[in-house]
Amino acid sequence: MADKVFPSSKPTTAPPTANGGAAEATATTTRTIGGATKADLINPTVRLPYRPQPHNRRRQYRPRRNYCCCCCFWIILIVLILALLVAITGTVLYVLYRPHRPSFTLASFRIHRLRLKTDADGSSSHLSTLFNLTLSSKNPNSHLSFSYDPFVVSCVTSNGDVSIGNGTLPAFVSDSKDESTFKGVAVAASTDLDVETVNGLRPELKKGSGVLLKVEMDTKVTAKMGGLKSKKVGIRVTCDGIKGAVPKGKSPAVANVAGAKCKVDLRIKIWKWTF
Repeated sequence: MADKVFPSSKPTTAPPTANGGAAEATATTTRTIGGATKADLINPTVRLPYRPQPHNRRRQYRPRRNYCCCCCFWIILIVLILALLVAITGTVLYVLYRPHRPSFTLASFRIHRLRLKTDADGSSSHLSTLFNLTLSSKNPNSHLSFSYDPFVVSCVTSNGDVSIGNGTLPAFVSDSKDESTFKGVAVAASTDLDVETVNGLRPELKKGSGVLLKVEMDTKVTAKMGGLKSKKVGIRVTCDGIKGAVPKGKSPAVANVAGAKCKVDLRIKIWKWTF
């Protein structure tokens, strides 16, 4: 009966090399290190598999976002502080000096000529006017002076706002507690009118009680207080409540200005609009 031969459980080792060392360089094993076999790590020609590492984008953009937020915060804070300082300065100046608007008065209004001629066929109409005004300006402030540019003076009807005369007033400086008077301010017109304007103006001239007029003066003013000087601001002076009449003959007609009142309004221009 033949005997069975069982293989040995010991691993087969390579024969020793000439220098007595084991042939470990040629041996392979199935144990892996980091996904690659030991033979792959030893063999430089084997390409290791690429494993992308996750990137944290939130950490990458957080410093830039924090920088922008800090800049916005400081800019807003500085603007608020400046606005607060301006408000405090304006309040202190108002309490100390109490500035007031300048006042204007229309002392007299004479109508030398007010004619409206229409052709026989009614195709065209011509307006010819001449007015003589006396105006006065007063500065009620004790520590504030005003410097006015030349005025553009216009005379219009109160009801229809039809322009019937234009003139100018020279530039002047109104010091503190100062009053300036201008006599003989001429306002005149000589122009052709369209049919619509004539239809609105003719009933006004035929009224027995007289025609209601108003004077508008536009200019720019600069305020000065000590060493402080403001920028130029547009203003409009409107004197309303003038009752005039058409003159008869060569003598001028004196308009009634007892009820005329003049008010000063700021004129702020933003692009094409004026407020």
